[in-house]
Amino acid sequence: MGIEWSKIIEALTYHAKEPMIFSSGIFLWLFLIFVCVYILLHKRDTARILFVTLFSYYFYYKSSGIYFFLLGIVTCNDYFLARRMEVINDKLKRKLLLIASLTVNLGLLCYFKYTNFFYQMLAPLWGGTFHALDIFLPVGISFFTFQSLSYTIDVYRRQLKPLHRLLDYAFYVSFFPQLVAGPIVRARDFIPQIHQPLLVTREMFGRGVFFIISGLFKKAVISDYISVNFVERIFDNPALYSGVENLFGIYGYALQIYCDFSGYSDMAIGIALLLGFRFPLNFRSPYKSESVTDFWRRWHISLSSWLRDYLYISMGGNRKGKVRTYINLIVTMLLGGLWHGASWNFIVWGGLHGIALACHKLWRNLTGKPKNAVSHGWRKAVAVIITFHFACFCWVFFRNSTFDGAVTMLSQVFTNFSPQVFTQMVSGYKSVFLLMAAGYLLHWAPDRWTDVCEKYVVKMPVIGKAIILVALIYLIIQIKSAGVQPFIYFQF
Repeated sequence: MGIEWSKIIEALTYHAKEPMIFSSGIFLWLFLIFVCVYILLHKRDTARILFVTLFSYYFYYKSSGIYFFLLGIVTCNDYFLARRMEVINDKLKRKLLLIASLTVNLGLLCYFKYTNFFYQMLAPLWGGTFHALDIFLPVGISFFTFQSLSYTIDVYRRQLKPLHRLLDYAFYVSFFPQLVAGPIVRARDFIPQIHQPLLVTREMFGRGVFFIISGLFKKAVISDYISVNFVERIFDNPALYSGVENLFGIYGYALQIYCDFSGYSDMAIGIALLLGFRFPLNFRSPYKSESVTDFWRRWHISLSSWLRDYLYISMGGNRKGKVRTYINLIVTMLLGGLWHGASWNFIVWGGLHGIALACHKLWRNLTGKPKNAVSHGWRKAVAVIITFHFACFCWVFFRNSTFDGAVTMLSQVFTNFSPQVFTQMVSGYKSVFLLMAAGYLLHWAPDRWTDVCEKYVVKMPVIGKAIILVALIYLIIQIKSAGVQPFIYFQF
């Protein structure tokens, strides 16, 4: 039986409806081949970096098609601008170079992501009719533009020495584990690792497998399943469901989006560890937070720290008085909301979090409560419950595509609760509620439980790790073969 090259070429070609992600079958096969070559090149530094860079560009091609050339534009632009900054001491010229970097990166981001948003807002001003332009949104453009910007800003601030080899910078910007969905890896953390001798210790391998298993379970089992079988149905037609069904739809979405984002981040961290690179943790049990400030120290840490270091602090941070501090917090979160998607709903979501952050900071100032003070006992429990429900309230605006949908959902919860349908709802969605219960129990479990599990996987023989991975992949295949397609949140 001959090799069917046409099918192989078809599988390796970009398909808009089936972008390649870590939990897809094609990636698993390609990654096995990739690892074999990667190991063979472990002593050939330049060849290994070139191979990973080429694979990363192919990975992005499988995610966004021909738009992989945007990576090249951003890479070349910021590499050469940073090199010029290194040799120029004139402050004005250095600032102009930084503005050029901001213009290219934010210009690309604005064109692909926000053209229709602003066009829709401005069309009525000149009496025109809005017709959405056919503009494709490249996957992950928000991530790699922010990542590249962190490099040029750090070079401008003299906090980082620029790279002297274009290949190294291309490797940093395009490194495929974090390319399309984060975490946003800072140059200062990643660049020192590029030319270190390739070494994957037993501890790194074990932790990598643990993060991959954890991420696959969260992303491909919990998030995808409860999304398709419950959450989407509620959010698509909230008026058809009672208040209690809408409430649990919101709880389901809160778990789904956490498992979706953190699951992908976990897989990125795990894959990077298997390749000899360390990424910072991106999620740290955010629904255990005691306040909205604590929430943003735990949720999408690479994004929240980026917004703090490059936006909030650049606007003055807390150095220009209390009122200005509160305004800076709100503006930062408004822009953070807009970063997530081109919609007023995202801006409202960011604004709500910004106002809450400002109010919490004001409350701490009025009460004299220390910055890192923690509660205990029933006070902590109440604080966690309030913070969790505030986050859920905000998710209503984040998930709904229109204000009407968000208002309808909240109206159903507060005016048509109908608790008597709870038993019927649970019996009708048994598997969904079992996964939701498992997801929340794992999330709210003590941190030491996770540490124990991680240490157990690290010490486990390689064959044991392989069996767990194969079993999990088999479970994912069975779920997908039952007609459950993965929910992919690619607003970014």
